[in-house]
Amino acid sequence: MQTIYLAGGCFWCTEAVFKSLKGVSEVMPGYIGGSVPNPTYEQICTGETGHAEAVKVVYDENILKLSDLLEIFFATHVPTTLNRQGNDVGTQYRSAIFFTTPDQEEIAKESIKEAQKNFNDPIVTEIVPATEFFEAEEYHREYYFRNSNQAYCTLVISPKLEKLQKDFSDKLVK
Repeated sequence: MQTIYLAGGCFWCTEAVFKSLKGVSEVMPGYIGGSVPNPTYEQICTGETGHAEAVKVVYDENILKLSDLLEIFFATHVPTTLNRQGNDVGTQYRSAIFFTTPDQEEIAKESIKEAQKNFNDPIVTEIVPATEFFEAEEYHREYYFRNSNQAYCTLVISPKLEKLQKDFSDKLVK
């Protein structure tokens, strides 16, 4: 099993996307890349801790290649906007790949080159070594699956899942 940390805006969105994939055994929302130990959601929201909202993704490379996982990552958020995803603004919403191995770093660099073909503006996704990851509070976990009728979920997350179903149905858990 491999572990990588992905930040693509609100972790409610990224968690819902990656929980749907074959070969993914764990997705945990949390905070990474900052300087405050054991940050809370309220601290993260200030943008002053340096953390990004992210998900820890544990996956089986024999079932889901990292290059495929990253293709889905780039297709389900906007990696060309600095510190922003839609109405979510701040460094905590930045696009970033926090790698755990040198191979992941190389694959991430290649994936950005490949993904750039799909965007007019330059991709601003950071590729950085993983630092300590702090799990999000319980109420953030499986947020979409517990609150799918909530407005944010229907307006922001559901369209991402529809795109995932349309473009990557062969990678989804049935």
